[in-house]
Amino acid sequence: MASGPAPDTGGAPLLIACALGIERFALRGAGLGAAAGPVTVLRTGMGPQAAERAVRRALAEAPGRAVRTAVVATGFCAGLAPGMHPGDLVVADETRDPAGRTPCHGSRLLAEALARHARRAGGGAGRTVHIGPVVGSNHVVRGAERAGLHAAGAIAVDMESAATLRSAVRGGARPVAAVRVIVDAPEHELVRIGTLRGGISAFRVLRTVLPAFFDWHRSSLLPGGELDGHAAPPDHPGRDVSL
Repeated sequence: MASGPAPDTGGAPLLIACALGIERFALRGAGLGAAAGPVTVLRTGMGPQAAERAVRRALAEAPGRAVRTAVVATGFCAGLAPGMHPGDLVVADETRDPAGRTPCHGSRLLAEALARHARRAGGGAGRTVHIGPVVGSNHVVRGAERAGLHAAGAIAVDMESAATLRSAVRGGARPVAAVRVIVDAPEHELVRIGTLRGGISAFRVLRTVLPAFFDWHRSSLLPGGELDGHAAPPDHPGRDVSL
């Protein structure tokens, strides 16, 4: 279900898509007042099919403005690289799934904005922003499968980002991005004790991301700017930005 849009300040719309109610609650709790245009926080439901349907419907319901709408996929994810921790952030330079790859826009700019705003919010201590490919799955990934995805170059996995961005660009060229907060990682899998602590940490970090999304969105509106309707070259997989 979608939230009501923020007041239109004349900029292009921003659609922020997440799967879970708890993710939407974290995002809405941060406020939408600094947005450069109308913002919708869309709860898509879990899984790639639900995400694709919800995003397609949301863009179709914005006639005349849909092709201008920037789209960010966000929420929680599983980290794939050793050394990742719950609460670390992941910025995709591309999303992947069996249907193909979708390049993301302004990944480095977005990662730097996330680090900057997390420091200001006081939630950045000990966290890292990881930049690299995010892979889509239709199920929870563990153990050997997790290691195999990392060996293929991905740094994180979730169920909706790839479908969300693929659905978004299918409707026309637009800035797209995916930002995820790690809730479990190779040394901190969901099946282990400590999951609750990791989930609380991830929730707190997710509450800090909206200002960075708004910075990224404003950059996408600049004529001739880095995000002016074109994907930036993918950043090197695994590149990190310290908070």
